[in-house]
Amino acid sequence: MRKFHPLAEKAKSQGKKIHHLNIGQPDLPTPETFYDAVKAFNESTLAYAASPGMPVLLDAIQSYYAKLGVTLDTNDILVTTGGSEALLFTCLSILDPYTEVIIPEPYYPNYTTFVHAAGGVIRALHTSPEEGYHYADRKRIEKLITKNTRAIMITNPGNPTGVVLSKDEMRMIADIAKENDLFLICDEVYREYCYDDQYGIPCMGKFDDIDDNLVIIDSVSKRFSSCGARVGCIITKNKELQQALLKFCQSRLSVATLDQIGAAALYTVDESYYAASKAEYRLRRDTVVEGLRKIPGVLVEKPMGAFYVMARLPVDNTDTFQKWLLEEFDDNGETVMFAPGAPFYETPGSGKNEVRIAYVRQQDELVRAIELLGKGIARYRTEKMGEE
Repeated sequence: MRKFHPLAEKAKSQGKKIHHLNIGQPDLPTPETFYDAVKAFNESTLAYAASPGMPVLLDAIQSYYAKLGVTLDTNDILVTTGGSEALLFTCLSILDPYTEVIIPEPYYPNYTTFVHAAGGVIRALHTSPEEGYHYADRKRIEKLITKNTRAIMITNPGNPTGVVLSKDEMRMIADIAKENDLFLICDEVYREYCYDDQYGIPCMGKFDDIDDNLVIIDSVSKRFSSCGARVGCIITKNKELQQALLKFCQSRLSVATLDQIGAAALYTVDESYYAASKAEYRLRRDTVVEGLRKIPGVLVEKPMGAFYVMARLPVDNTDTFQKWLLEEFDDNGETVMFAPGAPFYETPGSGKNEVRIAYVRQQDELVRAIELLGKGIARYRTEKMGEE
């Protein structure tokens, strides 16, 4: 997502305006409760926090999950420096060299980093735009299980696809993990952004018969539009895993004290905050999908969650296309950035003509960005692909 930054900076220096659809950085205002809590901090010394997390934040997370119908002890929660550290610590605690993790692709590219850091191997469950990137198929999942399989890792709702699992699909995947004695790592940081009411607010923690298998990854970044706070958590009731995770938490000492204080206050926001945020992202999703469907040759399904859409473009290579958009294309001094699709896949050659678009901009900018994308595709096909 960040590899084209130098080209983007050069384009800006040449006077181009870039419409950024490449990074999942929400633009909605962070709730004032965060800043109020930090301003109210009046300790004379800014000290280390406890390695597992500050009690005020652990209690806030516990209360939040109780509203979802998930009963947790505060010992089931370990606070981390964002969801990224939560994923890294989980992989380091669960995986040994050459052990395997089943992950539906396309997936968040940093999963590769975290799994490989632990010496693990990714067994990709391949999906495609033609099938709407749906992966909840028992036979396809079980086919990938080997003697070396240690875990299944999913994102629900999905990044980059926006796929949301139904309750029956969640139950099926939970059963596979339980039956095969596998860890089930569920990245649920986009939980509140499900646009079809039939899904409710999905949480794998509602299944109380998989306590020894389940690991939930969570974060305040997307839920509260507070990516810069760098506060996440790992939730598991597996006592052995808790002890391994705690060692990593102790080795990095603690998560930033002020960030934890602010994050605890975020969990006090009114339910109307969630409703308003979801309504805004639903409107943006509809705007982007409608615009993409007007571009000849684009294949796109309407995502049911998160704030991303994955689409296939009628170009030969979206990596090359993105470079061209920054170096050679503009329309009235404007161009557009997206995230090329190939890095979201483990399978070689996949995703070369796909993109991920993050709809985290205002309506008028999204409309213009998709218009620029359409104009760019038309010119690229003529100038670079030799089509009339």
